[in-house]
Amino acid sequence: MNNLLLEKVLKGKRLSQDEIFGLFQLDLLSLANIASQAKQRKHFHNMITYIIDRNINYSNICVSGCKFCAFYRKKDDPESYTLAKEEIFLKIEELISKGGCQILMQGGLHPDHSLDFYEDLVREIKARFDIHIHAFSPPEIVHIANISSLSIEDVIVRLKDAGLGSIPGGGAEILSNKIRKRISPNKCSADDWINVMRLAHKIGLRTTATMMFGHVETLEDRVVHLLKIRELQDETGGFTAFIPWTFQPENTQLKRASVSSYDYLRTLAVSRIALDNFENIQASWVTQGDKIAQIALFFGANDMGSTMLEENVVRAAGVSFQMTEAQICRLIEDIGLIPRRRDTLYNLL
Repeated sequence: MNNLLLEKVLKGKRLSQDEIFGLFQLDLLSLANIASQAKQRKHFHNMITYIIDRNINYSNICVSGCKFCAFYRKKDDPESYTLAKEEIFLKIEELISKGGCQILMQGGLHPDHSLDFYEDLVREIKARFDIHIHAFSPPEIVHIANISSLSIEDVIVRLKDAGLGSIPGGGAEILSNKIRKRISPNKCSADDWINVMRLAHKIGLRTTATMMFGHVETLEDRVVHLLKIRELQDETGGFTAFIPWTFQPENTQLKRASVSSYDYLRTLAVSRIALDNFENIQASWVTQGDKIAQIALFFGANDMGSTMLEENVVRAAGVSFQMTEAQICRLIEDIGLIPRRRDTLYNLL
């Protein structure tokens, strides 16, 4: 089976649902070999990209109550917050001083903030700074549309007109309504997530896609998730990258053991092989640490993500890995590859 799958990958042939599931049964080294060959078809050079950006979580107030989240707080919780614009501006100034070109801005599903709040924030940021705004995941956009009595398309258009540059793939978790009902029953459906991305691509915004795995889903659920992402990419071509990352259980309502590095690496490799229409697969050093992220470059990843000047959501779940630009570059160089800084759309800087 290994040789047949490798032959299909080398010829650029698409794998079926059963074949993708079969990849999970291969030994890890065989899987790494096939994933590396799949990456080489798209990235025959030795470059590994990264970006300098900052995560700005403008608020942790959220009505979703997802069982996997340790970050959110209810509105009346003493630890709840919403950042003042001046605080956000200071964070952006610090990022730009360090060579940053993008902010990733996400928050909870706030019960009171309509589109005007987010529209004004984006517009004021763009008026002050030459910075790319990568913000508002699909659940946030669906929530903003509902609370503002607007269509999803209207919300995306108005945010784009205000200065939104692209949309992050957060909130995908697993694109199965059966799973979502168990871990995030108050968040948008799988179909809503896909619809937001389809509309964003139609309007001209690029987006990323993600998968959070290692909680209550099965391997079959992971495969279905990958197929849904692949199908939409066939339709629109609007995804810039795919980022699989692992559920972090500490301080959450889901009592699960942490996913092993073995499971992370095999899922990353399967993602590279299955998503034959994605150029970029990102390693998740934020959840896996530097050494596993380095190994991930041999399992299909071609991007190390962000230096992440600030990160709060994963940290709230008890995981805190940090890396500077110099450390990221050294990890890449230590295995004979070439680090290259990029922007949001994967243009080399």
